[in-house]
Amino acid sequence: MKSSTCIGISSMKPCCRILISYKSSSIFGFSHPKVNRSGFHNLSKSLSKAVDRRRFHSYKHSKSQIVGYNKCAADPNRKAFSVSDSSWGQSRVFTGSFHADKGRARGVLVIPNVASDFRNHSTSIQPHVNEKNFENIYIQGGLNMKPLVIERIETGTTGLDKEDNSGVGLNESGVNTDNLKDLNLTEPKIEREVSEVEKDAWNILRQAVVNYCGNPVGTVAANDPADKQPLNYDQIFIRDFVPSAFAFLLNGEGDIVKNFLLHTLQLQSWEKTVDCYSPGQGLMPASFKVRTVPLDQSTDEYEEVLDPDFGESAIGRVAPVDSGLWWIILLRAYGKITGDYALQERVDVQTGIRLILNLCLTDGFDMFPSLLVTDGSCMIDRRMGIHGHPLEIQALFYSALRCSREMLTVNDATKNLVAAINNRLSALSFHIREYYWVDIKKINEIYRYKTEEYSTDAINKFNIYPDQIPSWLVDWIPDEGGYFIGNLQPAQMDFRFFTLGNLWAIVSSLGTSKQNEDVLNLIEAKWDDLVANMPLKIIYPALESEEWRIITGSDPKNTPWSYHNGGSWPTLLWQFTLACIKMGKPELAQRAVALAEERLSMDQWPEYYDTRNGRFIGKQSRLFQTWTVAGFLTSKMLLQNPEKASLLFWEEDYELLETCVCGLSKNGRRKCSRLASRSGSRGQ
Repeated sequence: MKSSTCIGISSMKPCCRILISYKSSSIFGFSHPKVNRSGFHNLSKSLSKAVDRRRFHSYKHSKSQIVGYNKCAADPNRKAFSVSDSSWGQSRVFTGSFHADKGRARGVLVIPNVASDFRNHSTSIQPHVNEKNFENIYIQGGLNMKPLVIERIETGTTGLDKEDNSGVGLNESGVNTDNLKDLNLTEPKIEREVSEVEKDAWNILRQAVVNYCGNPVGTVAANDPADKQPLNYDQIFIRDFVPSAFAFLLNGEGDIVKNFLLHTLQLQSWEKTVDCYSPGQGLMPASFKVRTVPLDQSTDEYEEVLDPDFGESAIGRVAPVDSGLWWIILLRAYGKITGDYALQERVDVQTGIRLILNLCLTDGFDMFPSLLVTDGSCMIDRRMGIHGHPLEIQALFYSALRCSREMLTVNDATKNLVAAINNRLSALSFHIREYYWVDIKKINEIYRYKTEEYSTDAINKFNIYPDQIPSWLVDWIPDEGGYFIGNLQPAQMDFRFFTLGNLWAIVSSLGTSKQNEDVLNLIEAKWDDLVANMPLKIIYPALESEEWRIITGSDPKNTPWSYHNGGSWPTLLWQFTLACIKMGKPELAQRAVALAEERLSMDQWPEYYDTRNGRFIGKQSRLFQTWTVAGFLTSKMLLQNPEKASLLFWEEDYELLETCVCGLSKNGRRKCSRLASRSGSRGQ
């Protein structure tokens, strides 16, 4: 059967009719002053159909469950963004509609133009270069233009027929399978015998899966049937879905992860406004929800809508800085485990990576290579005194930079960005290793600090007062071992132990080999404090008394040894397992997993545990918490298949140690402290 080719390859059914609003424009980076069928024939191999919304019309007289038409439309109250490199002329909002009935099939993809603007950014490392690149985006034209129509109408008795995709191998869902031969991304690959607890966990995880237009797109945060007020726990959170994604990937089920990555990528392009102000482009939502709403006040028609939350509905109205970083980390993991690197190479995916990086690398007033964020912008999403440069954000930022360095296509449009990534990685690793690290020797050094040093050669560079050393730390820090402090700002060091940040410092090799080993040594030495009856403390120690009142604002949910204030979070188990496997200490992870396995199923998979030793289920803890379930399953599979774990962590990159920003300018510092540590890092 003769057929025209659809734009892009996606998991959706291929369209049959394409309607494109067009005027000397380029789509996803390809300029076409003259467009014909052959142009779209070639374009289809690299582009994708973007779907923001779908509408399903159902009719009572129809025998089919869903017939009529399925429309994907952008909310008129939202603006959509896209970016371009030097050859991109216009941005696009993607909408589409699909119509299918019993005897005839027709599909329409409409891509109108929208007006937008984006200021010229530079990174905080690389000086701005006056050349056209991806950071310069100008939208031309408008909606008043003559569309180009490529139409094909088929007849038959089975609705939409398969298309001839001109040599591109597609499966039944329209996914490019050329690079996926010999891979099974949909069938479970559990070959080992699983325990009853694991079977229970898998059942709960699968029940938490959310479908959008018939395809799985993620898992809800919690699926407690007894919860009458789920608040936003019935939404799909980016950070919460990561352990679920790893569990599915390790089990050979990649489709849900791919769908999640693509749909969240589409949500990235939506502009959100809070009190007449919009955050920067590239921001990923904290969460989204699939809503089913009536269409045109008709009881016979309905629509499924993806409704994202970028922080405008969150407690405190804080933007989720970590969402974009987790998205990049998950994108790399998907390619590593499935072998489907074609997803990373898609133009829209490359654009998404660059938008996130541009947001993170934008010039500012800060003097440090670490990211400056507000309180509540990560997993600890309530006021806990982490504003500034929290370790968790820095470790995820470093990981995302390393992921992007692997995945970005290097060309004239991205070479400055790649250079900025390398410079930032070098500066950030040195900054964290040098100034965030504490052990018994470093604490004794801080204890003897001189203050008010005005010199480029100052030892106490951040003017830390020795009296800041808390009394609990003096007796708590072991003779062997150390950790990265939670935060560093002028005249302020947060000496609390933040588990997630320290674990990701190990996973990403943000720390040296010696530092990474010492972190695990400290966890082992302080097992009764950091693990006790349930792994693992999110923070140690808890804020209490007057300190709790001042720093948290007397938060009734973050009372001492509860929730973010020293609560025990089982979801951290998978990250602990990954770090232990990397450092050659799987027995530590096995010990923690065995401890969790004794209680989690019996306690109905709580979100967190309370008390200093983690004995009680959290007083406001949701049950059947999805990332608790997924973290346990991921840990079990990583321990069973440690070779898979090697795909998810990074070893030391010695090339980064050879790059020093100070050496880029003849007017740099006379003496760089990085030179002294470079040889030491190799020796460690």
